Amino acid sequence: MTGNEYQKLAMRTNDGKSYERLVEMIGNNLDIDTAGLFMGCLGLAGESGELLDLFKKWIFHSTPLDEEHAKKELGDVLWYVAEIAYSMGWNLDEIMAMNIDKLKARYPEGFSAEKSNHRAEGDI
Repeated sequence: MTGNEYQKLAMRTNDGKSYERLVEMIGNNLDIDTAGLFMGCLGLAGESGELLDLFKKWIFHSTPLDEEHAKKELGDVLWYVAEIAYSMGWNLDEIMAMNIDKLKARYPEGFSAEKSNHRAEGDI
């Protein structure tokens, strides 16, 4: 299969309406900072990649881990998490509490591989 053949076959699942959906979403959600949300999501992906690359090189390339650099990248990840929450009008304290409550319910006695691999229906 060539790249062009792949592209043609893959685009059978692209209805070409992404722009329309974006404009509709922005128009229907004036209470969120859409540009901040997009920047936050893209930045989170980028900074997560930078952090992961440091760990990849440390583990698989035998490069010494620059812990200060890693901490700064992790801080950048947190900044983008805060940006996403702010753009959506969400409270970061509430999100953190929700996460801890979810983990307590999922793993009441601490982590369990069995429970991790066999979650209850609706457990996200």
